[in-house]
Amino acid sequence: MVNLTEEDKKIIRALQEDLPITKHPFLKIAKELGMEEQDLIEHIKRFIKKGIIRRFGATIYHDRSGFEANVMVAWKVEEDKISQTGKIMASFPEVTHCYARVSCPEWPYNLYTMIHGRNEEECYNIIKQIVKKTGLSVYRLLFTKRTFKRTSMKYF
Repeated sequence: MVNLTEEDKKIIRALQEDLPITKHPFLKIAKELGMEEQDLIEHIKRFIKKGIIRRFGATIYHDRSGFEANVMVAWKVEEDKISQTGKIMASFPEVTHCYARVSCPEWPYNLYTMIHGRNEEECYNIIKQIVKKTGLSVYRLLFTKRTFKRTSMKYF
C-alpha cells in the first residue's frame, strides 16, 4: 500500500479528469495546481514507477464512433484454463475488457469479455472467432439495451 500525501491526491484529482486539448496539457494542469510543469511531470513519473498510474489513454465513445453494438459475453471456463483463455480473448482488438470473476451454482460463468462491433452481426462474428480459437462452447450473450452511466472512476 502506498501512502499518498495531500499534494499527491491533488495531482491525481487533476489527472483523472480529461486532459486539456492543448499542445502542452501538463503545463496547463501544472499552472492550475500552482506548480511547475517539470514538477508535475516528475510526480507523474513517480506515480508510474510505483504503479499508481498504469497508463494514459483516450476514452473513445464507441457508439459515437460508428460502433453501435456491444455485448458482454459470460463464458464458462475450466478454472485451470482461465489465465490461458483470458490471454487469448484479450488478444482480440474488439475485446476491450476481459476479466475473471467468481461463479456460483446458479450462474456458472467465470470469464467475461466486452466486445464492440459496428453492429450485432459483427459482434457475433468475433464471438465465433473466439469460440474457434478457445474451443469454448458454454457462454451467454448480454447485449447492451440501454446505458445509464458511463464514466471513469474518480478516486479523490
